Amino acid sequence: MIKLAVAMLPEQGLPMTLIKQCGIEHAVYYPEMSPLEGDNEDAQPWSVASLSRAKRQYGENGITLSVIEARPPMEKIKLALPGRDEEIEVVCTLLRNMGIVGIPVWCTMWMPILGVMRTTRSIKTRGGALVSGFDQCEIADESLTEYGVVSESEQWANLKYFLEAVVPVAEAAGVKMAMHPDDPPLSPVRGVARIMSSIENYQRLIDLVPSPANGIGLCQGNFALMTDDLPAAIRHFGSQDRIHFVHFRDVRGTADHFEEAFHDDGQTDLAGCLRAYRDVGYEGVLRPDHYPKMGDETYSDELNLARLFAIGYVKGLREAVYSEPPSPID
Repeated sequence: MIKLAVAMLPEQGLPMTLIKQCGIEHAVYYPEMSPLEGDNEDAQPWSVASLSRAKRQYGENGITLSVIEARPPMEKIKLALPGRDEEIEVVCTLLRNMGIVGIPVWCTMWMPILGVMRTTRSIKTRGGALVSGFDQCEIADESLTEYGVVSESEQWANLKYFLEAVVPVAEAAGVKMAMHPDDPPLSPVRGVARIMSSIENYQRLIDLVPSPANGIGLCQGNFALMTDDLPAAIRHFGSQDRIHFVHFRDVRGTADHFEEAFHDDGQTDLAGCLRAYRDVGYEGVLRPDHYPKMGDETYSDELNLARLFAIGYVKGLREAVYSEPPSPID
């Protein structure tokens, strides 16, 4: 059965207590991945010592650390700048150490320069809750970045160079790499190609360096903007055993103009998505995320009422779907 996780820190406190009371047993960890000054390798966030400490802290709360969703600096890798081989070696160290500690999945990302983009975080949705959104018209007049035009061919070449270096390391370590999509899945933006932005490009990613370790972080909010049939996409990639991590969320709109939604209020058949994961035999981690802001919460609140709502909704949906007989797979 698919596993439910949330992104949270391992420390004791009310957020951890609420998550445990909701019955969550798996964690997605976001350590600060900036390198530390000095020669103490054990202090680096990707060291065996640091990863072991976090895993132990989660374990003391009955939580399994299943995914790391933070990345060391990678801009030189993405742009083929001097120093990219040094950045790649840090990534390889992270992967080796995850294997030693026993953390099975790393969610990587390939969005040079601009990263995740939103043009607002104050759209009112159901009951006055606030959600984020994106409107391409609001950035249409923005200039090229300082790197000028970054072409798709350059990006594919840089990605291939990276994958050829790190995928064998991940495979040897027993770690699965899960590539998160561009957010939004729109290309180009301010002259920068964003190549993780279509179903076809994800198949190209898989085929670029074929390996069980080279797979997908299937963020449904972005994939739902790439296709009108998200369950079919799940079946397509799941039948290849290339879905390694799931962000379970929803949106309303198109890639160039959308807003995020409560999990029960978006445009996607989420029950159909869970049926697809069930039928392809995906038993990895699902993480509900990108929650609205309810009541008088701010975006920095750690308790996050909508996260608790999402956990309950997804747990109920999972129980209903997994009580059904499996659907035939073409």
